[in-house]
Amino acid sequence: MRNYVIINGTNSLTIQGLAINIMPPISKPTMRTLREEIDGRNGDIITNLGYSAYDKTIEIGLFGSFNVDDVISFFNQSGTIIFSDETDKYYNFNVLEQIDFEKLIKFKTATITFHCQPFKYKVGETAQTLTSGDNTIINQGNIYSKPIIMLSGSGTISVSLNGTQYFSIDMTDVTSITIDTDKMEAYDTNNGNLLNRHVTGDYSKFEVNAGTNTLSLSGTIGTATINKVTRWLS
Repeated sequence: MRNYVIINGTNSLTIQGLAINIMPPISKPTMRTLREEIDGRNGDIITNLGYSAYDKTIEIGLFGSFNVDDVISFFNQSGTIIFSDETDKYYNFNVLEQIDFEKLIKFKTATITFHCQPFKYKVGETAQTLTSGDNTIINQGNIYSKPIIMLSGSGTISVSLNGTQYFSIDMTDVTSITIDTDKMEAYDTNNGNLLNRHVTGDYSKFEVNAGTNTLSLSGTIGTATINKVTRWLS
């Protein structure tokens, strides 16, 4: 079976004359740390700061009848990428390094480096509908996730996870609100205006564990959904 990548929904197999010769290994991103040494204390103090973005490199080749402009256009973008050895997962990426297309034209081969964010997400995951009270949500990955919650309603709405309340949302003068717990932002679902002042809580500690979780909503709920629940580290 031929190697391929899917970038923003377009499969490399549809690009005439393009071959993916070598795929990147499946690897784990590194943890960023802060190391502190204190006078009079043995050793040092290590503080984890979060996982780093990392690079994944493929080798491409040209064969038969090809159009270099099509190849350039295909790789000259950012967004989401799926690799053929992990078809159920996608990465968020940018291409930061200039591609040596002169080498590609001359030798019919080149390398492409994708700068990938540390987590990967489930392909085809759809938003789960939530109701007032307890809701079971399942993170099918291997590390905690920080999902997106969309709510409509009135008054004050509380959001709890696994028995701990994390958010109190003031729906006064707001018809619908989206809480992106990863970006630590709240905004109007309809127009994108920031609504952080309507949300009281701790974004940094809101983490959906791998496996089964209970998310609870209280207050006057109109509609509610949660998405991007599943994610992997490696």
